[in-house]
Amino acid sequence: MKAHRGRLLSGLDEPGKPVHAASFIRRRHIVLESQLLARPRKVKLILIHEIFHFVWVRLGNNRRAGFAALIQTELAHGARGELGESAEAAKQGDLKNYICESFCDTAAWLYSGVKSSPEFTLAARWRQKRKSWFDLNVSSGNVTA
Repeated sequence: MKAHRGRLLSGLDEPGKPVHAASFIRRRHIVLESQLLARPRKVKLILIHEIFHFVWVRLGNNRRAGFAALIQTELAHGARGELGESAEAAKQGDLKNYICESFCDTAAWLYSGVKSSPEFTLAARWRQKRKSWFDLNVSSGNVTA
């Protein structure tokens, strides 16, 4: 699968960026690449990541701004690494997209049950700060319905 100009395409000759999954928030729909089913750890990380795109839109402006401030603090302090492939790739692009991808990858790291991955490259001190933020703002059930 490839993502190109807001569309999901299938085929080797298609333009776009290769992706394993996509979320369509307004349609309440998630698409996963079928080959992921043979990789249980990877599918857990990606599925939780995609589910948390739906949570991101429900957080509200104040919580999204709070997570953005956390990420901007990391960047200001030169934090390297990330908690997933999506955020790592987005880090070089648009800040707003990077913050959302970082949120979703952080959720996958926290809630997938996958304890280690080569994609978990963010330093422990920054991981702990993200976990604390999630504990306060997401895990407590403070997300609007």
